[in-house]
Amino acid sequence: MSKMARIPNLGGARAFVLHRPHPTVRAITRQLSAIGLEAIGFWPELPAEALAADFVFFDVDLGFDEQFPWKPGEAPMPLIALIGSEAPGRVEWALSHKADAQLLKPVGNAGVYSALLIARQSFEAGKLLASEIASLRQRVAERQTIVRAVEVLSKGAEDGRAYAQLRSLAMSWQISVEDAARRIVAMTQEEGDDDQSDRA
Repeated sequence: MSKMARIPNLGGARAFVLHRPHPTVRAITRQLSAIGLEAIGFWPELPAEALAADFVFFDVDLGFDEQFPWKPGEAPMPLIALIGSEAPGRVEWALSHKADAQLLKPVGNAGVYSALLIARQSFEAGKLLASEIASLRQRVAERQTIVRAVEVLSKGAEDGRAYAQLRSLAMSWQISVEDAARRIVAMTQEEGDDDQSDRA
């Protein structure tokens, strides 16, 4: 049985609503207030203080990239797209900003709470995935460094012996195998640079 996600307490959070003055904004603000969030409306652009917001609702119909104080797809908080027109270009633009949830306009008396929860969970899952990808990329880079260090140490000998030598150096230097590999590769590069400067 899978573990149930806990419903976070949203009280006290700040939500910025990037939408022209409209009944949609009033409907969202009413619902946010009932949930316990502070709602702040802006149009046509978000100020720099929006970087500290807990959520941002944004209008897809009239939205444009320059409205945001971050690059498309790099929002530091969950985004909720307010969609009135399902024109492919507008939906594609919303996707370029990696909206975490959506609300269809006109917004009635419900929907904001579930959009907040879905947006928060989607945003956190995206952050976790990005962190795991960065960690895997770092591990791949470290493996490549280890391979290069083993090649340097082998010099015609068996790779197994060269790897054992790398582990032995790491223990004697009291550092990780990855750090030892980086040190060996760096020393080899320095020697290569010295050789080139001597030839010059």
